Amino acid sequence: MGGKLLLLPNLLGDLKEHSAFLPQSIDEAVATLDGLIAESDKGGRRFLSRFECKKKTHHMPIALFNKNTPDDHLDFLLQPVVEGEVWGLVSDAGVPCVADPGSKLVWRAQEREMNVEAFVGPASMIMALMLSGLPGQQFAFNGYLPKNPAERERRIKELERRSLKEGATQIFMEAPHRNTHTLESAVKALSDETRLAVCWNLTLPDQGVVTLKAKRWRRGELPDIHKKPAVFLIGG
Repeated sequence: MGGKLLLLPNLLGDLKEHSAFLPQSIDEAVATLDGLIAESDKGGRRFLSRFECKKKTHHMPIALFNKNTPDDHLDFLLQPVVEGEVWGLVSDAGVPCVADPGSKLVWRAQEREMNVEAFVGPASMIMALMLSGLPGQQFAFNGYLPKNPAERERRIKELERRSLKEGATQIFMEAPHRNTHTLESAVKALSDETRLAVCWNLTLPDQGVVTLKAKRWRRGELPDIHKKPAVFLIGG
């Protein structure tokens, strides 16, 4: 089978120049694409506009795949690859399949023994772990927390217990408009000696990283992370 599915990283923010975070191999890979699978048409076209493509950006076919895509559409999305074409899979930000529904599509491609290639690029949870100063030998990514405040606080305490018991840093994300509430919940719920890190706007000029014990978080003013993409980390 001559077709390929390429797993392509995207920038974490809207930077003018991509070369600082996306290696030359991405430029070379995009130049081979016959089409792109993206979370949104707008996001997909913004991604393609950074590169030289076989066709003009507005002529490149884009198929949409997101959390609302039915499972019975997977084979349809992969059909061009079956027919020998090279298609890319891209997330709106970061790497596909991590905090992203793309894993379902890749699983189906692997089931069908298709040619799948992955490319390196920025992943917010890994960058946050590196910057936080919390242990990286063992860690767990827990996705998004519950929307309900009481359930969210219970979940934070559960992650704290896991961190203390297993010695593994617990990582989670939040929808940007709920960041402030989540940070307030964590500062309130965690024990004094538990470390909490918050990293926001990673790779952007106004990137911020704060790692403190919960008792110190409670004594100071919280950073303004409202509507800013953020990653939270808990370490015992």
